[in-house]
Amino acid sequence: MTSSSAAARPGPARRDATGRRARACAAKGALALALVFALSACASIEPQIERQARIETPPPPPRPPAAEPRVSPAHARMAALFDGEYKDPAAERFLNDVLAKLAKADDRPSEPYKVTILNSPIVNAFALPPRDLFVTRGLLALANDASEAAAVMAHEISHLTARHAARREEEEKRAAVISQAASVVQDKKTSEAVEATARRTIASFSRQQELEADQLGVRTIARAGYDPYGAARFLTALGRSASMRGALIGQNASAERPDILSTHPATPERASLARAAARQIGAPGVGTRDRAAYLAAIDGVAFGDPASEGVVRGRKFVHARLGLVFVAPEGFALENAAKALLGVSASGDEALRLDSAKVAPDVTLEAYMASDWMEGVDKATIEPIDLNGFPAAIASAKAGEWSFRLAVVRFEKSEVYRLIFAFRKPGPDAERLFREALSSFRKASPEDLRALRPLRLLVVAAQPADTVATLAARMATSEPKEELFRLINGLDETEKLEPGERYKIVVEAP
Repeated sequence: MTSSSAAARPGPARRDATGRRARACAAKGALALALVFALSACASIEPQIERQARIETPPPPPRPPAAEPRVSPAHARMAALFDGEYKDPAAERFLNDVLAKLAKADDRPSEPYKVTILNSPIVNAFALPPRDLFVTRGLLALANDASEAAAVMAHEISHLTARHAARREEEEKRAAVISQAASVVQDKKTSEAVEATARRTIASFSRQQELEADQLGVRTIARAGYDPYGAARFLTALGRSASMRGALIGQNASAERPDILSTHPATPERASLARAAARQIGAPGVGTRDRAAYLAAIDGVAFGDPASEGVVRGRKFVHARLGLVFVAPEGFALENAAKALLGVSASGDEALRLDSAKVAPDVTLEAYMASDWMEGVDKATIEPIDLNGFPAAIASAKAGEWSFRLAVVRFEKSEVYRLIFAFRKPGPDAERLFREALSSFRKASPEDLRALRPLRLLVVAAQPADTVATLAARMATSEPKEELFRLINGLDETEKLEPGERYKIVVEAP
C-alpha cells in the first residue's frame, strides 16, 4: 500500500471477540501460529514467482478514450494490488454523487474525488492525491446505507486533508534516527528501552490520526446531510466482521493487500468516540441514511473471491485458472486466504494448509521433502506415492504440541503443491482424515468448472412470513449463514426482520 493514505499502512489487526468465540479464536490462533512457525519459506496457493510478477509489475492500463484523463501509475498499481477494477456503473454513479456532496460540505469546498471500485472481497478504502478514492466491493457488501459509505470515504479523504501521511513520515524518520542512535548504545537494556519507546510513539501517533480522521469524517458527512451515526454503525460492523472471520479461520489479507481491519484500529472505543461525536451534532434520526437508494445501487454486485482466484463452496475448493480441486474432510471450514487455502475442524484440534511452491524439475519430491521447507520433518517417514496420476511424496513431522502429516504433489514440471495436515491427537482417525483430504486433490474437470458460478448480492424485500432463518437459508455461502446474513445487514443477535424492508442475501449468479 502507499503512504498517501493511512489506510494503506499495514499494522496489527485488532479483533474483538468474547465468550465462546474468544475461546475458539484463541485455540485457532495458536494453531495458525504453529503452522506459520513450521514453514520456513514464502508460499502461495498459486506459484509464487507468477503471483509476484503479476502484483509487482502490473501490465500498463489500457489506453483510455481521448476524452478521459490518463490513469496515473499510482492508480494502476493500486488497482493491480486489489485484483483490478470492478465495473458497476450504478454503484459508481451513486458513490460519486455521495463524493460530490462531501466536496460541497468540506471546510474548503473543492472538486470532488472520483471513485474506483476494486474487485476484491477484502474490506478496504483509501484515497490518493489528487482526487482518487478507492473502495473495494467487499466494503460495499458490509456497508448498509449511504451514510455508512459516506463516513468511510470522508474518513479517508480526511487523512489527506489533514496531511497525516506527511506527518507520519516525519515521525517515522525521527524514530529511525532514535533507533540508529540506540543501536550504538553499549547497554543492551537501555538500547531496547529506547527502541520500544520509539515504537510506542509511532503507534500512539497513528492511533491519534485515525481518531482525528474519524472526528473530521463525522462532521463532514453531517454537513453533507447524512446521518452522522453512520460512522459508528460501520465501525461496529467492522468489529463484528473481525470476530466472525477470526473465528472461522483468519484474515483474508496480506502485507501486500491488507484489509481495513489490519490498518485501522477497529475497537469499541473508536466506535464509541464516533458515536459521541455524532451526539454533539444531534440525537439519532438527524440526517439521511438513504438506505433504499444505496441497496438499489449495490444490488447485483459480486461477492466473495473471484472464480479466477479460487472459490470455496462448503468443503470443496475449486481454482479455475490453476485447474485443481481439493475437498476438506467432513466438519472442516475452509477459507481461501491470501497466501494459502486454510482449513480448521469444528473442534479446532485439526487443521490443514494447501499452498504451492516452485521446485526445479530435476529435484525429486523426496529430496524436496527432506529439505528445510518445513521444520521437524522425520526423514525416515518420507515415502513416494502416486496420487491420482500425479507423482507425490508424504512424510510426518512434529512441532511442539502439534503433529503433522505432509504431502508434496508435482502438478506441473516445476509446480509443486504442499498439503500440511496438523493435529493435536495422533492416531488412526488423524491418519484417515489426512488420507481423505490428500486423495481429494485432482485436476478440475469440465463439469467442475461449469458448476463454478460466481456469487453476487441480491437485495430482496422481506415478506410477512420471513425470518432471519428463512432468508439466510437462501444464501449460497459456506460461512454460518445466519451469522453472515446478520453481519451484512447490520442486524444484531436479537433483531428481527421488518416486513417490506429490503435486505441483502448472497446467491449464485444465473
